[in-house]
This record gives sequence, structure tokens and C-alpha cells, in this order.
Amino acid sequence: MTTSAGAPVPGLRERKRRATRRAIQGAVLSLASEQGYEHVTIEEISARADVSPRTFFNYFASKDEAVVGDVPSLVDVDGAGEFLEAGRGENLLLGLGRLLDAVSSAISDDRAQSQRRRILLREHPALFAKRMAVLHEFEDELAELVARRLTIDDPELAEDPDALAQRSRLVALIGFATLRSAYRRWIDAADDRSLSSSVREAFEQLDATLASTYRS
Repeated sequence: MTTSAGAPVPGLRERKRRATRRAIQGAVLSLASEQGYEHVTIEEISARADVSPRTFFNYFASKDEAVVGDVPSLVDVDGAGEFLEAGRGENLLLGLGRLLDAVSSAISDDRAQSQRRRILLREHPALFAKRMAVLHEFEDELAELVARRLTIDDPELAEDPDALAQRSRLVALIGFATLRSAYRRWIDAADDRSLSSSVREAFEQLDATLASTYRS
């Protein structure tokens, strides 16, 4: 089964797992906004999320980790295989956009929760640093996947590791920056657009901008 956008719908077990993660993250963020992050306990988080403390630790090692959140590993994203197999017949950046759209579909689409996280990260530099570390890991993973796609598109690149690394990092940074732009636009939006739709629109705008540049 797929969504109207063509992304595979996760199975029941995966949907329940995601729902539990989101409930825990939502609980710690709402409690932190109510009583201050330093005063929030694992027991309170678990009670608010309607799970046991043991279940909490099945998902997160600490309340810091629950606040920081996570970005799905590209290994677990259904669109990764499609991105690799598309080949030269597909615009690389648009393919990357579809991949990151699939990633965004696995991220919490709760704008209020995301806004609370942003406020909390700004108030606590140590948490912000941990969040940035998570994003840097994702960026590295994205660059590795792009490198695999580039060698499929142009096998000769594999013979020049430096050129391959530079090009894959450049493409990954462009994709990651576009994703961040879409996220910022979504989190501040006054309408009810989804994060996924914001990501698709951002990559369409990127493609249009590049096309207009080539024409000039």
C-alpha cells in the first residue's frame, strides 16, 4: 500500500513503534514547557506518554535523547533503494528530493511539538549540540548514499575517490540545506501544510531556480 504521494505506508507494527516514540518525545517536551526541563523525570515522562519506564528505555537511553529526537537512518527508508536504482534517467536533485520526502514522512509531523523542541534546544546549548551531532551523522550517511548513486550513474568516478567524495558531499549539502529550509518554512507556517509537502515544494523550487540559471 502507498500514500497518494507514492511513498509506501509502514506496517501496523512500525506505525505503533513510531507512535510510541512520538508520544514519549511529546511528553518530555510538554512537561519541559510546563515545569522546566531540569525538573522533568523519567517517571513523569512515562506516565504522560502512558508507557512504563522500562518501555521508555526501550526507545531512548535518556530524557536528553528523547528531547533531541532522531532522524531515521537511510538504511530504513524505503526510498533509498529507489534512489540508487533510478540511474541517469532521473534528475539527481529531484531524486534526492523524493528520498528526503520519504525521510520527512518518518519524522513527527506535529508542528507544535517541533516548535517546543526548537525553544528547548535554544534554551539549552548542550541539547542543541547533541541535536547538531545527530544531524551531522545524517548528513554523513546521506553523502555516502549519494556517492553510491554517483558511481552507478558514472562508474568512472569510482576511479577518483577524491572527486567522488567532493561531489557527493556537495550534493548532500545541497539536499540537506533544502531539507532544512523546508523544515523551517513548515515549522513557522500558519497553514496546515504537512512537512512532506513542504519538502516537495522546496525541491521543486530548487529545480526551477537551477533551470532558470541555466537559461540565463
